[in-house]
Amino acid sequence: MGEADHCPADVLVSGLYAEYGRSVLLFVVRLTGDRTGAEDLVQETLVRAWKHADDLVEDKGSVLGWLLTVARNLVADRARARALRPLELRDIGERSRVHGDHSDSVVNAMVLGHALRQVSAAHRDVVVELYYRGRSVTEAARELGVPPGTVKSRSYYALRALRTLISASGP
Repeated sequence: MGEADHCPADVLVSGLYAEYGRSVLLFVVRLTGDRTGAEDLVQETLVRAWKHADDLVEDKGSVLGWLLTVARNLVADRARARALRPLELRDIGERSRVHGDHSDSVVNAMVLGHALRQVSAAHRDVVVELYYRGRSVTEAARELGVPPGTVKSRSYYALRALRTLISASGP
């Protein structure tokens, strides 16, 4: 695209960007706290300047003042638009997440409960103390009145029996 292809408004906007772009950007960043959004608003401000190039050339006032006023109005417009639709896309994603289906947990608990009823009382007591009550081997041994080695041995055989019973009950 040659120099002859540029219209006066394009040249004006290029000059405005070169001279005032940084000032307008810093102004909008201060208002919004969002650099990416501020860059979009600066572009929109320059589009407005391009659309009103004749007014800018004829206006005797401050060009920077005009640009900052347009930018401030665009910031306000964006804030109003967000206030009218406070439910952002990311909020929709958070709210639309399906809470997990707990049917698998219920079925697993039923299968495990059935299997626990089939092992010996000594093995069941060790499993309950270690895995349901969260006790250490020493605490479980003290509670059950047996040596820690017995708790470890019963735990091993109980888990082995439970695995066999659960795998035999199907998938």
